[in-house]
Amino acid sequence: MIQLFNICKSYSKENSALKDVSVHIQKGEFVYLTGPSGAGKTTLLKMLYGAERPTRGQVLINGQNVTRLRRSRVPYLRRQVGVVFQDYKLLNSRTVYENVAFSLEAQGKKRYEVAQKVYQCLKKVGLEHKLKSKPLELSGGEQQRVAIARALAVDPLILLADEPSGNLDAEVSLDIMELLKGANARGTTVVMATHDLHLCHLFPRRTIHLEAGRLVNDSMP
Repeated sequence: MIQLFNICKSYSKENSALKDVSVHIQKGEFVYLTGPSGAGKTTLLKMLYGAERPTRGQVLINGQNVTRLRRSRVPYLRRQVGVVFQDYKLLNSRTVYENVAFSLEAQGKKRYEVAQKVYQCLKKVGLEHKLKSKPLELSGGEQQRVAIARALAVDPLILLADEPSGNLDAEVSLDIMELLKGANARGTTVVMATHDLHLCHLFPRRTIHLEAGRLVNDSMP
């Protein structure tokens, strides 16, 4: 499903974000990506949805070589890959419904299909009653649940989560984890970058640990 071969990413001679990282993640896995700040977790995730390209190495998503993908084809890659960010990245001028509907409309889905899918996804995250609310009218946990609903709306093969509970309290973090586990149980491959080792211990899964851009440990629970 996800294959990284000898990935290196350098922004300058003095600044190497990733150094010779090779990882294979199977379809349906739930994998933690851990490491201290600056270890390369976010850079690695960006490789997987086409926001960054490696300086050297190959990235394959579902058999497709992302490294050689033309920029015009990146939006098609992102139909297979849902992304959840720590800072939500919601459109504050739009309603909850419009935020979740956005990617579906970009795919040219019919209005009734969009409406049905948005409601289903918001119901999964317990926010179907907030359709008309704006993001800034919601709590941080609610905004993150909207972001997860948006990511799930396109039925992604892969769900990438970059510190999805980083700004949230412990109780809300557990709710977010349950949503990610639910997506995984339905067949979505989940890769979650986190510095919260408590969550990793509560919900043990395969853990890939980075330090200073290098893969230093890849272990099963």
